[in-house]
Parts: sequence; C-alpha cells; structure tokens
Amino acid sequence: MDDKTRVTEWLQPYLNDGQIYIVDVQVVGRQGGRIKVTILLDSDTGITIEECASISRQLGGQMDEQNFFGESPFVLEISSPGVDFPLTFTRQYVRNIGRQLTVTLLDGTLRKGRLESVADDHIVLDIEPEKMSKTKKKKEALTAAEAPTGPTPIHFEQIKKANVDVSFK
Repeated sequence: MDDKTRVTEWLQPYLNDGQIYIVDVQVVGRQGGRIKVTILLDSDTGITIEECASISRQLGGQMDEQNFFGESPFVLEISSPGVDFPLTFTRQYVRNIGRQLTVTLLDGTLRKGRLESVADDHIVLDIEPEKMSKTKKKKEALTAAEAPTGPTPIHFEQIKKANVDVSFK
C-alpha cells in the first residue's frame, strides 16, 4: 500500500462521518530525507482553520506514535483547497451554485458563466455572450456564432478543469 493510500485511510476517523471530505493528498520527498504530506480538506459548509488544526494535531500525533515514515522526519500540512484550486467533486459544485465559473472542456474550449444547477452527471452553466471589440467581432464572427449562450448543460466527463472566478466588485 502506498503512502497516499495509507494517509487517506488514517484520515477517515477524523472526517466527522463524511461531513468533511478529502480533496487531495500529496506525499512528496523520499525515505531517509524530509517528507512533506499536504492534505486538502473541505465540507459542504466550508472548513475552518480550527478544524484543520485539530485534524492535523490528531493525525500528526498518530503518525508519530505509529512511526509512519520510520525514522524519516516529515512535515504535515492540512488546509482547505482555496479559491484557486479547481473544483473536483459534485459537492464542491453544489456549494458554488450562483457563482461565476470558468470551465475548460477536454477539447480545450473555455466556457464562462454563472453556475445555475448541478445534477448527478452534469452542471448547467448560464453562459453570457462574450463582449468583443469591433475588430475582434469581425475576426471571430464565425466562431462566436458556434459558441453556446444561455443555460447550457455540461456533462462532468467533458470537464477538464473548473474554477470559481474570484470577483472583488
């Protein structure tokens, strides 16, 4: 069993019966040297610094007691994904209904719009027509005509990456 799988297993008791979920686990470094374990956690209502610190203390203590990496020193970092981290779970999409997203499709196409709804197999993005300058309008008139506008379903299997657009308005 690899380190990432072991860390994921050891985390389970601290996740409040699934209220908190794992977004990402990374274990980098090498045996015999310094190892860095980075864990990103989230919940449907967000996760607090206090929750991350509590889980870090408990898991870190258990890893120390059980000699998780043998004699190799390690650093354990637990935090929330942050606004720049791509959405990866349906639960994250649900929490962001009403927010602006930039979605990159597998074919490289970008779709920008407000997230209207989330289903088991797709999201609905309300795509606004792109505002273009006069020269860009002439140049891209053909491709713009092909781009969808309005409420547009996008299946999860078509999504390469989806990020929430941060607005300071």
